[in-house]
Amino acid sequence: MLYNIKTALTVFFLVLTTTIQAQSIVEKNLDKKQRSIISIAALTGKGDLENLQTYLNAGLDSGLTINQIKEVLMHVYAYAGFPRSLRGLQTFMLVVEDRKIKGIKDVLGGEASPIHDERSKYERGKAILEELSGVAETGPKTGYAAFSPTIEIFLKEHLFADLFERDVLSYQERELVTISVLSGISGVEPMLRSHLNLCLNVGLSSNQLQEYVTVIKETVGTTEANDAQQVLDEVLTSRK
Repeated sequence: MLYNIKTALTVFFLVLTTTIQAQSIVEKNLDKKQRSIISIAALTGKGDLENLQTYLNAGLDSGLTINQIKEVLMHVYAYAGFPRSLRGLQTFMLVVEDRKIKGIKDVLGGEASPIHDERSKYERGKAILEELSGVAETGPKTGYAAFSPTIEIFLKEHLFADLFERDVLSYQERELVTISVLSGISGVEPMLRSHLNLCLNVGLSSNQLQEYVTVIKETVGTTEANDAQQVLDEVLTSRK
């Protein structure tokens, strides 16, 4: 009798442990939509329009809506400039039209919700950045914000209000777009480091970020992936 109880308990805890591990794996893996967002953002930022077409199709096939992909391509402008963003949108127009001709019916998806917050865009953007970083902005400006106050205003108003406030993409998805674009741009390691920290703050796991590096390697190249891995390793080590 005692043997049967011990056996039953052993089996129970084995099943429980396996279930928890399986759930952990699911939670820590990027899904197909997230992987597509990374590929689309990275290739748009690099200006690789030929390969971008392939991944735009894959993104739609993964379940991303037309408006979600538009939002990814628009978000790119904040980090790679309007020319890259506009060329990405032009490429996407061709992809959508081609799929229509082939009889593929893609989901348009929702538009951004209206903003009813009466605070200024600067204050709204500041609040969003504080939410992302978990750090309240107090005291005098330092660094680039003190050296060039105007760019600090642009950052709050255009990036964290105009873009991050739009709910077509979640904060996690926007941060994936951001680190993917930055991975293809040399010399911006401090910004990549900052946004990798924000990724962790908004709930992306270290395993998901390791997988992001893998997607960068598959999509953009080994050099970019190795550079991203180095910055990610520094971030993860600093948070232990």
